[in-house]
Amino acid sequence: MSSLPRPAARRRSPWWVVVGAGTANAVGPQMYMATTGVFVLPIVEDTGFSRTTVTGAYSVAAVGMVIGLIIASRLVDRYAARYVLVPAFVLFAASMATIGLTPPVEALYFVPCFFVGFFGSGTAVPATRAVVSWFDNNRALAVGIVTGIIGLGAALGPVLAGALIERVGWRQTYGYLALIAALVSVTMVTLFVRGRAERHVRGRLVQETHVGDRDVSLELPGLTFREALRTRQFWNIALGLGLVGVVVIGLQVHLVPMMTDRGLSPDQAAQLLVVFGLASLVGRVVGGLIIDRVHGSVVGPVVMLAPIAGMFFLHPPFSTAAVAVAFIGIAFGIEGDLLALLITRYLGMRNFGQIIGPVQAMFILGSAVGPLLLGVGYDQLGSYDPVIPVLMGVLVVGAILIATLGRYVYPAVDGFDRLAARDELAAAEVLSSIAEQDDAPAASDRPRPRIRG
Repeated sequence: MSSLPRPAARRRSPWWVVVGAGTANAVGPQMYMATTGVFVLPIVEDTGFSRTTVTGAYSVAAVGMVIGLIIASRLVDRYAARYVLVPAFVLFAASMATIGLTPPVEALYFVPCFFVGFFGSGTAVPATRAVVSWFDNNRALAVGIVTGIIGLGAALGPVLAGALIERVGWRQTYGYLALIAALVSVTMVTLFVRGRAERHVRGRLVQETHVGDRDVSLELPGLTFREALRTRQFWNIALGLGLVGVVVIGLQVHLVPMMTDRGLSPDQAAQLLVVFGLASLVGRVVGGLIIDRVHGSVVGPVVMLAPIAGMFFLHPPFSTAAVAVAFIGIAFGIEGDLLALLITRYLGMRNFGQIIGPVQAMFILGSAVGPLLLGVGYDQLGSYDPVIPVLMGVLVVGAILIATLGRYVYPAVDGFDRLAARDELAAAEVLSSIAEQDDAPAASDRPRPRIRG
């Protein structure tokens, strides 16, 4: 690969992009979802709605997010990150504030909830794309830290919401949460979040930039969305991780009633949710470290089978149940790291947004199906026990799908992270050369660039 004269680098630590993306999304849709339960009783008492109506807002928001992801994913690869993120966060916050203004009419109550999910869908994928653009050698770790910060926000959100509700009531609380979401997210995005080598004209990304007397290609290696749909890897990733989501989210939602049925007190059962949350936070960061060093098709199946071990020990005493729940929580945390990494390793970065958007939409739908399946199983069979072997079988199928992905199509380039931090356009040259090789005959037999120094 020929070398270009090095342009003056715009120096910044890429880890600030990680902090900015994580903090912005910590006050985004995940905070809304995490605080829904805190609002149930105050809204019921004030409006006369049923609990089913109030909790149904979560499902309505999820539907809005699925629809929004399909649209947002097409914008991510075409526009600079901030041009998508800032409007999405502002409109998300405005929608959340509107919930507190709705009259006690059920149909009207669901409208802003839908738009919370719809506009919230434009907050995560652009931030993830910006983060992964800076990292190749530590990509899973970077994504893990982002999701860890988001998880921390989801854990603290209910505490903040509960304190505000006691002071100002549920309606004003939604307004305060919306104000916090808008101020924090827009500040973090504006100051820190930008894709590597991002060049645009009025927000629309360009594929080439002029440096000195040379044109530098910003083309990224990878498949188009239509090409990805024709690959076995796309469907293995989508279905494999989606099946795990069905099981893990189903277990999370039904954990408290399941464990009280098995003899734990309600307080002990509720404490297991704290164990689950902490374990998932650990899994996100530690999992990122591991996945960057051990092949995803090896780590993935091991992690996906871990909840099976947990389900065998999901019974009293509390200490045994806590260890079992920790296994399930760690698997949930690591799974979030796997999604972005596997897509970039097997399908590339060229149409990252268009590819990951539908996969995340499938995961959201799966997470909605999981609790329903366990609920139906319990109602029909009178116990959760007959359902557990079915969940284990689902996990085995998911693990097989990930284990059979094969070798990475787009493995990490040695030394890429250091080069990107030092000179982002020089890193762009490396990636564009890989993209050129992919378009050439017998590209799969050609060695990838290796960066030294």
